[in-house]
Amino acid sequence: MAEESPIAAVHLHLHLTDAPASAVLGSALGSAVLALQEPIHEHGLCVHLLGQVGSGKTTLIRGLLRGAGVEGAVKSPTYTLLEPYEVSRLHLYHFDFYRFKKPSEFSEGGFGEYFGPGAVCLIEWPEKAGTYLPPADLRLSLRVLDAGRSATLDANTELGARCLELLQANLRTARAGG
Repeated sequence: MAEESPIAAVHLHLHLTDAPASAVLGSALGSAVLALQEPIHEHGLCVHLLGQVGSGKTTLIRGLLRGAGVEGAVKSPTYTLLEPYEVSRLHLYHFDFYRFKKPSEFSEGGFGEYFGPGAVCLIEWPEKAGTYLPPADLRLSLRVLDAGRSATLDANTELGARCLELLQANLRTARAGG
């Protein structure tokens, strides 16, 4: 994945009123990913999604995949652990490690082979893979509220920061009706 770099902390906090708002956030993030094809093709992108069951991680990823141009069925990898997709020159991998019993299942399952140049790795339940999992370029935390959800996004690398900057621009455009 992208190399760690000394960047100023890039942080975004949003309130999502409902599932369609989560899908819009995902779609805007997917458009940002698509706009960053060249650096992702060179370094790869790793996105960790955190949140309790029912917080909207899969809904957001479905929106992201649609925003990046994935057509057809978008299945949850809850039982398969991995669903692969291709868009342009990018390989998008949706992982769900909820069912891991121990972190070593990441290396035992050969999942490390999917991370690298040209790969966009979207990981639900990254904490289940422990230190076996590469560090996140972008970390997205979802939390259930009395009314809706909160989404907190943190960039940990320069590529993650560029992704958040494009995401913010995409969200401004979406709000303006464009």
